[in-house]
Amino acid sequence: MSVPAAVGLGTHPGVAMARHLTAPALVAAVDRLGGRLAEVCGYQIGARDEHGGHTATVGGKLLRPAFTLLSAVAAGGSPRDAVPAATAIELLHNASLVHDDIMDGDRYRRGRPTVWAHYGVPMAILAGDALIALGFEVLGEKGSVTALARTLRLLALGQDRDLEFETRRSVSVPECLAMLTGKTGVLLGCACALGAASAGAPDEWVDRFDRWGTHLGVAFQLVDDLLGIWGDPAVTGKPVGADLRARKKSAPVVAALSVDLGLARTYASPGDWDDAEVARVTGMIERTGAREWVRSEIDRRTEAAWAELDDLDLEPAARRDLHTLTAALAVRDH
Repeated sequence: MSVPAAVGLGTHPGVAMARHLTAPALVAAVDRLGGRLAEVCGYQIGARDEHGGHTATVGGKLLRPAFTLLSAVAAGGSPRDAVPAATAIELLHNASLVHDDIMDGDRYRRGRPTVWAHYGVPMAILAGDALIALGFEVLGEKGSVTALARTLRLLALGQDRDLEFETRRSVSVPECLAMLTGKTGVLLGCACALGAASAGAPDEWVDRFDRWGTHLGVAFQLVDDLLGIWGDPAVTGKPVGADLRARKKSAPVVAALSVDLGLARTYASPGDWDDAEVARVTGMIERTGAREWVRSEIDRRTEAAWAELDDLDLEPAARRDLHTLTAALAVRDH
């Protein structure tokens, strides 16, 4: 079938639907916590400002809820029936961001201080745990929590591998892709599977939506890895070269290290890098062809994803929206 032209993420109908249906549910879930936890978790989801005041909105792209709702519609269901699943997925996603920021030492996200940088590490750990608990509570009211529990376990394994890679001299490309599957892929896979399940889709469809979303989740993370090196800080909200300064073994770095021993020695060297050194290392990575390889891997993952759904009798408008949302992910700048 012909692929519709890409639509910007901010104006995509799936994202607009997620913002309309899921945002109020997210705020209501966080407000259940009460007290300081409601303030801190509200800050993480963008519903509170730095002073604890309500913002009348939520932050983030809401991509995972959008995929959940559109998967439900594509499988013949109602988006409203998938709101608990979409809300649970977004709560779990935000919990992982809170914990990731602590482990990575990242002080800024979405253009403002991260939770741990603003409220301290102990409160951030507690907030992340509370967001996980809320996700299970919300989904438990309507639907099975088994898929969410499995996804949380796989997320932990993926993050463990990511932390391990920081101290390893050598990481292979297959190991890196397996880590990305656990760290990011399985969450989007769960989002899509829960959407299809909420529509009463047969088990085979649910499994295929899971694999479809997992492939797309890896592609999504690969785009993030490109932005972590070549993104515009004014758009991404992160300092230039933050991933390189932290010596993160993101996909472009792993691909480049496998072919450039000089880069491997440079990357293993101690000490802080100034902007000039970051620019030099960025050039070394680009000259290996790693940037182009990541782009081709994004395309390959996207094609593998659609191979899972192409022969299913999906609701046409939802299929079209899923295509345009997928296309927008591949060309996003933040």
